[in-house]
Amino acid sequence: MDETSHHQGSSGDRYARELERHLDWLDTFSTTALGVLAAASGIYTYLGVRTLLDSPGIWTTFAALSYSIAVSVGIFVFWSYMLRLLPAVRSAASRVGLLLAMGLGCVAIVAMSSWLNAAALAGGAAVETHMATTVQHYQTSLERAHSNAVAGQSLTRDVARVRQSFSDLSEQEAGGTLSGFSGRGAVFRVLAQKGAELQALEAQLTSVSEPIEETFAEGNRILSRMRGVSVEPGALEGRTVRFSENAVELAGLITQLRQLNPAPLVSRAANDLSDAVVLPELDGSTPEMRAGQANTISSVLTLVEQRAKTLASAAAEVEALPQPDEAVYAPMSAADAVIVYARNFVPAWAGAIAIDLLPAVLVLIIMVVQAAIRSGRGDHDSDDRMTVGELRAALAAAEQLRKAEVVTEPPLALKRPEG
Repeated sequence: MDETSHHQGSSGDRYARELERHLDWLDTFSTTALGVLAAASGIYTYLGVRTLLDSPGIWTTFAALSYSIAVSVGIFVFWSYMLRLLPAVRSAASRVGLLLAMGLGCVAIVAMSSWLNAAALAGGAAVETHMATTVQHYQTSLERAHSNAVAGQSLTRDVARVRQSFSDLSEQEAGGTLSGFSGRGAVFRVLAQKGAELQALEAQLTSVSEPIEETFAEGNRILSRMRGVSVEPGALEGRTVRFSENAVELAGLITQLRQLNPAPLVSRAANDLSDAVVLPELDGSTPEMRAGQANTISSVLTLVEQRAKTLASAAAEVEALPQPDEAVYAPMSAADAVIVYARNFVPAWAGAIAIDLLPAVLVLIIMVVQAAIRSGRGDHDSDDRMTVGELRAALAAAEQLRKAEVVTEPPLALKRPEG
């Protein structure tokens, strides 16, 4: 039994020594590799910070450089602590505490470095995505404003139909078939009055057709320019300025299209059609004729009220159509755009985070290896990793102890001779 335990202990020691030799070899370049990762992250952090600092100059460069150096040093020191301390601790409480500290440090690294790295990797593409999304938003607003304006302009047919009905009635009155008295009397003048109002409204509706189409065509031309600016090569700053100018101009055209929509005009005219009626003096030569004119005018006013409700209902349907959204372009920096459109740039975000948090994998690997070394040795802790200098110091200390023991040994008592 003792021999078996001794054999297992010897095998565990050999296993532990083998793992320790591997760790010794890996330690020779682990620090260099960690420094390279920290420096690379600092470079991309510098590029990301430059996208946030608009004013050029030596102080801007110095500020960006200082921040990137601080990030590189912080990453290097943090992961150096984790690589040395976390695998070395043995108690569960210490391990949990350091793991929580490592998690908090990872969050801090992502907050101060990884998103700027992502901005450096994909910031320009994110801004272009923002411009493309804005173009789609503006196009939707422009098309909806044009559709509403065309629907409002189509009310011309309803107005023309109502005007024609009054025109036909006035001709019937002139022929004596409406009130029974031919001529251009009071009834004819009421009908002619409403016909003239509707004819003026019809002319107004017809006049807005050409401006609506011209405004829509100009908006499409601006949209085409905005699409070209969003994808053309060149400095991003100049392109965003031109894009903003086009966006402001297009927003003005969308507002103009909303104002050209004649539906509110038809709605007001329909209310005026029934409310604003100038009744002429009854001009019949006999009381019977005047009574017939009064009855006919009353019927005409009822008809006017019905036609006005019809026009108001048609105009209300057009006004109830969904209105275009307020199209406003908000310029966005590369660092902000890469966060807003993060789902479009998952590979860039993955690379930016990986370059900062890759040492966490190394920490876990070393933790596993250190646990295997302790498991191989068990309770027996042999110290066979002494250097030559440590061995010489131990031999010297042993020699000193040996000499001290010889000096402190009591001398043998001499025996006196008898008698």
